[in-house]
Formats: sequence, C-alpha cells, structure tokens
Amino acid sequence: MPKKPSRTTFHKRLDHMVAQLREDIVSGKLSVGEHLPSEVELGKQYQLSKNSVRKGLEMLVDEQLIEKVPRVGNRVSSPAVQGSVTIKLGYYTSVMEQMDLNRLLSDFHVAYPHIRVQTVALPYDNYAQAIEEYMKGGMVDVFTINHTDYQHVVDSGRQEWLEPMNPPAGQYPFLQSAFKHRDRYLALPFAFSPVVLCYNRDHFADKGLEEPDSGWTWDDLTETAQKLADERGRFGFYFYFLSQNRWPVFLLQSGDSVRYDAQGRPSFCGTKLMEGLRKCRDLVNKEGVFPRFAAENDADAEALFLQEKVSMIMTTYFSLNDIREAGFSFDVAPLPYLNEPRTLLLSVALGMNRHSEQKEAARTLVDYLLGEAAQLTLRQNTFSIPSLKKAAEWRGKGTVKHPSRYPMYREIIPSFRWTTDIHLNARQVEAMHRELKWFWSRMEEEDTICRRLEEALS
Repeated sequence: MPKKPSRTTFHKRLDHMVAQLREDIVSGKLSVGEHLPSEVELGKQYQLSKNSVRKGLEMLVDEQLIEKVPRVGNRVSSPAVQGSVTIKLGYYTSVMEQMDLNRLLSDFHVAYPHIRVQTVALPYDNYAQAIEEYMKGGMVDVFTINHTDYQHVVDSGRQEWLEPMNPPAGQYPFLQSAFKHRDRYLALPFAFSPVVLCYNRDHFADKGLEEPDSGWTWDDLTETAQKLADERGRFGFYFYFLSQNRWPVFLLQSGDSVRYDAQGRPSFCGTKLMEGLRKCRDLVNKEGVFPRFAAENDADAEALFLQEKVSMIMTTYFSLNDIREAGFSFDVAPLPYLNEPRTLLLSVALGMNRHSEQKEAARTLVDYLLGEAAQLTLRQNTFSIPSLKKAAEWRGKGTVKHPSRYPMYREIIPSFRWTTDIHLNARQVEAMHRELKWFWSRMEEEDTICRRLEEALS
C-alpha cells in the first residue's frame, strides 16, 4: 500500500501552489479579470485536498490578488490601491519552508496592498556571478544571501552592486558584523543557526543511555553511537561530511587557524588543523557507527534520521524544519568538541539591489521582514532562529512544537564561529573540499594531503 503523504508534504505542496499562483498574478501571466482553474482542477494539479486548496486561495484573497465570485469561481483582481508597484524577491528555494516565506509574504501584502512581491528562485551554484547578472538585468530588487555567498560576492569585487543599509535595533550584534564591509552593512541578517547535534530521545531511552550534554567529546559520541547501533541496520551517527556547512566544524574545534608566511603561503602540515581533519576522517570511517550512505546533500541526513535509520545527526535549526513531523521524540544538544567547544554559525540575510528602480518599496519589504511582527511569525511557525533577539527569545506556544532544549543556542553563543575565523575565505574552503574528499576516502595519505592543501590555498 502506498505510504500516506505526511503533513510536511502537504504543506510543501500548498506552499508551491500559493507561490506559483502569486507569481503568475504578480508577473502578469494571469491577467486582471482572468479566472483561475477550478478548485477541483487545482487539487489535481498540486495533489491537494479541496480544503487545502481553499485555504491557499483564501490567502490570496486576503492579499487582494484574487476575488471570489459566487457560483463562478476565483478571478484575478485589479490592484487595490492606485499607484501600486511590483518588486522582485530572489530567494533560495529552501527559504520557502525554513522561513515560512509564503506566510510572511501574505502578511506583507495585507499590510502593504500597494506593493506586490514577485518571487524569483535563485540558483545555488556560482551564486556571486548569478546574483550580479540578476541585479544587472533588473530581475531582483531584494534577495536572500547566506554568509558564504556574501563572502564570494565581496571576494570577487561585486559588492558595489549591494545597497548599503542601516541595521535595525535589537538584532544579535554577532550576526550584523558578518555582513559588514569596511564601514557599510551590505546585507542584514534574517535568520541564523549554529550547527548542532540532534538526537532521537526514544533510542536513548530504549538503550538506557544518558542524553548528550555540553561536556561531550567526539570520543563520547563515538562510544554512545556504538551502543545505539543495532543489527537491524540502525546506525549511531551521521552527517553529510562533504558539506561545506559541516566539515569546517572540525577545523574550528582544533583550536588553530591557518597561518601564512611573508609570501602568503599557508602552513597546514604539523598543525592542529590536521588533527581536526583526522578526527573527521576517523568518524566517517567508523565501522558499524557511521553508515556508508551515498548522500547527495545535507537533507539526506535528516531523511535518514526521520526514518530512524540513525540515532544522532549533525544538523542545524534550519534543517529541523525537515523533521517537524517526526513520529518520535527528538531534541538538540551542543556539538561534541575536540580541543575547543566551537561550532559553525550559519546565517541567511537580506540584500538589496543598489540599482533597483523600486528602492523605497524594496526597503519597505526588508524592514517588514526584519521587523518584530514578521520575526515573531518566523519564530512561532518554524524551527529557524530569527535575527531579532526579542523574537528569538519569545516564550509561548506556536503552530510548531519545538524540542524542549530549543533555547540551548543561547548558552553556546560564545562558541559560534564563521569559517573566516580560521583565516579562510569562501574560495579556499571550496579548494580544500576538493582535496579532502581523497583524504576522507582514505585514497591519499596525510602527508600528501597536507602538501596539496598548502598548494591549493596559496
């Protein structure tokens, strides 16, 4: 019998329907006065129930993008306010669910009916070049950008395309400084997450094991993972080790940073940095603990965790949104540590096209998404952590049930680090990644990899 789709799947389908209809209306693909397909046809197209379709259409009615005509159907309405403008929001596709972007844009349209937002999905590859082309072509006015891609933009000299902005009061200061170039803020943080450990509480209880705490080392994790693994194919620990949002953790925890001589040549051999990379290699090659799974991206770790194939994963608050419908109890803990209790910090920010023809409207959208109402909505309806401290630290009951240790991130703020803290830019991290695949696969010896890393970083 086919497996019944989860509520998460329905939520994604509903998001897709609303986003697609909104984009077709705002872009003009659907003209004013044109009727939408029937609710039955939309249900078949997006594999949704009639109630789900109606829920999505009600959002578009609230946004004044469509109007219901009794006994006829739904048709595209004319702009509610004279002089309405359209702006284009470029976004990472992951943001749609991780930040509940559909809900935020719906609320924005209600608050500012004269501004219509057209969404544009952005590519993940060659982002710095792509976003420059999108800005040059007037295809985005506002866009999401993570810290790594921001570094690529700055390192490649494309920062002049970014509009300087004033950071709002009340954001976590450590987030704002990461998007500052010289004396200007070229992007403003929207949401963030440290890399953390997520674990299946039921598995720990079944084995009578104590849950992870801030005193865990990687040796403690390995020992516990061995006890959690069983003969039915369940493994103790997993993460997508080729991800540039995961493996740099081991460099950070080494307690060292890359040193350069007078000629700019880096030193890797014989440093603590190699100790961190060695620990990563040993973990992913631990027989019976770490599955030999041909993962394609970070999300595969959450998929295995959701299927209870693994008991612990290295993940982020962003990615917890992928397991919100887990049929078991789970929680989060600080990452185990090597020499220093440190973890990688990830952040998604909002940038503006400096040459936008709709700067006032674009700035209004940015101010709204970073304001208290939108940030609180993000906190109440996702696992992602808002950049506004007051919203992030709100205590109450939202639509999403957070794990009991959700506020744990507040206690480990001193451990947050960026890859730039180990004196590596985005290009160098990518260069290391290409070389380290050989080392982690045990196809190259350590001394050979050391020399190749020093050459790649020069």
